[in-house]
Amino acid sequence: MPEKESVLPDNRDKERDYNRDISQNDVFDLMMLAGKILLENGAEIFRVEETMKIIAGYYHVNGLDTFVLANGIITTMKMEGKESRTGQVMHIPLSPVHLGRVTEVNRVSREIVSGRYTIEEAMEELNRIEALPFETKKLRILFAGIGSASFCYLLGGSLLDSLVAFIAGFVLYIVMIIMQKAKTPEMLSIVFGSALVTVVSILLYTAGIGDNINNIMIGSIICLVPGVSFTTAVRNFFNSDYLSGTVRLVNALLVSISIAVGVGMVMLIWHAVV
Repeated sequence: MPEKESVLPDNRDKERDYNRDISQNDVFDLMMLAGKILLENGAEIFRVEETMKIIAGYYHVNGLDTFVLANGIITTMKMEGKESRTGQVMHIPLSPVHLGRVTEVNRVSREIVSGRYTIEEAMEELNRIEALPFETKKLRILFAGIGSASFCYLLGGSLLDSLVAFIAGFVLYIVMIIMQKAKTPEMLSIVFGSALVTVVSILLYTAGIGDNINNIMIGSIICLVPGVSFTTAVRNFFNSDYLSGTVRLVNALLVSISIAVGVGMVMLIWHAVV
């Protein structure tokens, strides 16, 4: 008997027709916004490029050229059935990291490919993700103190050392938030913050609170250590993104030098006086 012709709709043809009707500029804006959110919140270069390519592939972009740096994205693209190309150079300065936004963009990119969102809904979702707030100031200050105390204890400090590190880390983050609000240059803020935390640690230690000034100091300044920047730089190097890796590495080195300058100045004065 002859086989019956399938009456089920061909979803792939519908999807292809739908994607052809989508504006090339809308696809481009969606792709660029996803890349921007990822890059400015600490994602690696390969992750930014891969996410942009995944979105472009779903919308049948057959002429995508993207060049991602640590602080910028250069992209041109052309969709099937479109005559012109769309391009943009976007500058993205280094900014505080929000890994929650990176996770959310990764989720949205997967759901775009699965067909869960229309392009308008996807853009709305990315706009929502871009506006995700950081934790409240009170919570960040509290956990800065907890983090300092925890690292102090893990590195061999006593409970008294951890208490001093908690106080120093707590005070440090209050001052860092104030300086950030005043738009103080990052390196100057770190020099001042590390100097302040050293003063607080020394004062409490000389007052008889704490057993080992070295453990206290290490725990207190841990909130300033550029761990994310350094890790991202290493991952970029491993993925052959040497230029972007160098930018991130230089940023991490400058922060480390600023910490050393702030701590070193106070320690020299203390040893000279004592």
